[in-house]
Amino acid sequence: MNSYVILFIIAAYFAALLLISYLTGRKHSGNEAFFLGNRRSPWYIVSIAMVGTSLSGVTFVSVPGMVRSIDMTYMQTVLGFFFGYVLIAKVLLPLYYKLQLTSIYAYLDNRIGRRTYRTGASFFLLSKIVGAAARLYLVVLILQTYVFNAWNLPFELTVVISIALVWLYTFRGGVRTIVWTDTLQCVCFIAMLVIILWEVKSKMGQDMVGMIQTLTDSSYFRIFEFDDWHSTQHFAKQFFSGIFITIVMTGLDQDMMQKNLSCKSLKDAQKNMYTYGLAFTPVNFLFLTLGALLLILASREQIPLPALSDDILPMFCTSGILGDSILVFFTIGIIAAAFSSADSALTALTTSCCVDLLDVEKKAPPEARRIRLKTHLAISILFALIILAFKALNNRSVIDAIYMIASYTYGPLLGLFLFGLFTKKKPRDACVPYICIASPLICLALSYGVKQYAGYVFSYEMLMINGGLTFAGLWIASKKKNYGHKER
Repeated sequence: MNSYVILFIIAAYFAALLLISYLTGRKHSGNEAFFLGNRRSPWYIVSIAMVGTSLSGVTFVSVPGMVRSIDMTYMQTVLGFFFGYVLIAKVLLPLYYKLQLTSIYAYLDNRIGRRTYRTGASFFLLSKIVGAAARLYLVVLILQTYVFNAWNLPFELTVVISIALVWLYTFRGGVRTIVWTDTLQCVCFIAMLVIILWEVKSKMGQDMVGMIQTLTDSSYFRIFEFDDWHSTQHFAKQFFSGIFITIVMTGLDQDMMQKNLSCKSLKDAQKNMYTYGLAFTPVNFLFLTLGALLLILASREQIPLPALSDDILPMFCTSGILGDSILVFFTIGIIAAAFSSADSALTALTTSCCVDLLDVEKKAPPEARRIRLKTHLAISILFALIILAFKALNNRSVIDAIYMIASYTYGPLLGLFLFGLFTKKKPRDACVPYICIASPLICLALSYGVKQYAGYVFSYEMLMINGGLTFAGLWIASKKKNYGHKER
């Protein structure tokens, strides 16, 4: 398809996002709107927006590709996600609303101390900026390959253009804007997913019943693994890892919780979380179904597949195998999925940096707004630099890399919050940063040693081990006297 047509689609899409940004931010551009959307976001809109944020461009491309190596066993992790969302709604959201938090890491200041608070926020900033850059890297690489290479534009310029567009529609309204832009983007990429599935069905010459039968009869329709404990796909590992991944990457993540905190009340935020959790499961199943059907189609038609699993869906959508028009839908879907994640992350990073590290809530409104605008721009530049570094260093499946990074950087956050919520002890605040740094390093050494001497490869369960080590370190570093929570 002509690259000018794709460029026109991208321009029209971003014009719609800029219009939403203008309408939502023209009367509300202060920090309260940027950080919390004036606490007026409708819960059902937030729920759709959170699906959009979670199902990034990584999901759109990597999850279908997963099927080639692990069949549909990723659903075991997805099932764990749902129970994690229930725990967030029942345990964490009531705490955040009770303390009326802007940044969720302020809880650590209230519970343990200032250094713990800064440590928790710093681990979030590190985790989120690496993960979000990895997700955006994926879509930028696809845009570079299928659009901008036609004009011989360098990858670096594509990165700058992409980041600039995200900055442009988020710098004014923040959360107040992105709950609406992410809702639009979520609707777009789920619609594109359904259209691509329909085109695959048509290419296979089957009706809906036949397609379902083909899927269930195939070897890829393996969802559960109960037999091999050494397998990283064993049900217990995947299911419980899914629960803890959700707790840390949603419940302890400023990005995801910021939208929840913009709801009108705790009850609305909980309704949003339940709805979001229910919707997340079937959407992921559709992505895995798409991956399985593409592999079946490739086998039937003797279509050679790319070496990298992340390239399977782009290859089908850009080579004309599914028809020329499918490239339009793929382009819309991948942009919607990727930028709904990037805009949300950029807003959350700006919020955490301003509130947790720069104390903007203690400053006069004009100065606070200037600090927020400068921080937003600085983080956008840092985003671009990390994307370039990720392109140079990454050599594995993107979604796997993100979750493995999370196992190490989100582990200390898990330990900190578990310790604060389920004990009355108070660790020495000055010791906490060292404990949180030591825990991931011990996990790295443990992972290497066990693989070398026992042949066992840790998967996402490393997150739980990391959190447990942090918890144990906090317990050891606690004062002899027990303390309740400090009151503000």
